[in-house]
Amino acid sequence: MVKVFKAIKSYLRHTDLLLLNLAIISSLLGLVAIYSATLSYHSNKYAIVQSAALVLGVFCFVAASLIDLENIARFWKFFFVFNILFQLSLFVLGTAGDTGNRSWIRFGGIGIQPAEFGKIIFICTLACHIDRLKDRINSVKAVAQLTLHFLLTVAAVYIPSKDLGMAVAYVFIFAIMMFSSGLSWKWIGGITASAVAVSPLVWKFLGDYQRNRILVLFDPAIDPSIYYQTDQSILALGAGQFLGSGYMQGRQTQYNILPAKYTDSIFSVIGEEFGFVGCCVVIVLLGTLVLRLFYNASQCDNRFSYLVCAGIASMFTIQILINIGMCVGVMPVIGLTLPFFSYGGSSLVTMFLSLGIVAGFVLRQRPAWLRSSDE
Repeated sequence: MVKVFKAIKSYLRHTDLLLLNLAIISSLLGLVAIYSATLSYHSNKYAIVQSAALVLGVFCFVAASLIDLENIARFWKFFFVFNILFQLSLFVLGTAGDTGNRSWIRFGGIGIQPAEFGKIIFICTLACHIDRLKDRINSVKAVAQLTLHFLLTVAAVYIPSKDLGMAVAYVFIFAIMMFSSGLSWKWIGGITASAVAVSPLVWKFLGDYQRNRILVLFDPAIDPSIYYQTDQSILALGAGQFLGSGYMQGRQTQYNILPAKYTDSIFSVIGEEFGFVGCCVVIVLLGTLVLRLFYNASQCDNRFSYLVCAGIASMFTIQILINIGMCVGVMPVIGLTLPFFSYGGSSLVTMFLSLGIVAGFVLRQRPAWLRSSDE
């Protein structure tokens, strides 16, 4: 028992407690906001599920930090194929969530969103793929392989679910990881130009409803029913003013006027009830967490861990920017949740799991924590 306590003490001394504490504080504040957002439903289900996910998430953080990812990286092809099949399983097992997208696999009252967990697998397999290419990263063959790796994954995510928001997250992660890999500016410029060139084809591939989600930002009259969520989000934020209307006192929130108030629009709930000050607290917490992730990436002593950390940092960055952008009316409503604050067990566990992976790289760069002389 003494050895167990010493091991726990050493772990806490050398793990990245800043990451863990930021995640726990953000999750607890998110839980407070979710409770208020769902108060009018007269059910504690949402708070209970989110609390259970928080406990599981902390466990996953610790477990992930103790797994040496580099030892299993050689099996990246297996995990790549598994991820593709996992996403495609939605064709058979998928059910629609609150957004209408066929993005969930449900077992009784428990729901799993494959694309959430798939983001971590994608980041790790792409990082390993890039690392295996070493100095050949700028060859035509290497760029083609990495692009195919990305396209197969994002297609497996989008085609069964039609989840545009999740597909956008994968695109951003791929872009940041390729930029971080040492890819030459010639290739970066070429890939960017190609993306712009094919964008009209992608636009035609989108459904009318998805296109209108983007167009209403420029002309709300195109589809007032779609713009309604953005409009109410902005009104809720404005109603909060500097200090907010008070906890559980927000009119838009408590009278069920604000759509998706405990998921996509949780930032607006916080803005209405805690005002500008509350929004600033959220931004500072999440901004500090992202900066810490990029800092950890810069401290990694090998390419694989550096790319995984950069990919995870980019995952958080895009979700934060798009979710807050949706609430303030500068980004289309595409269903990306605000990390740690929005309701969602799969999302919360995934976020803690990803932070645990980063913390694991930090731990293994300090092997002294395992020595009894350091206990």
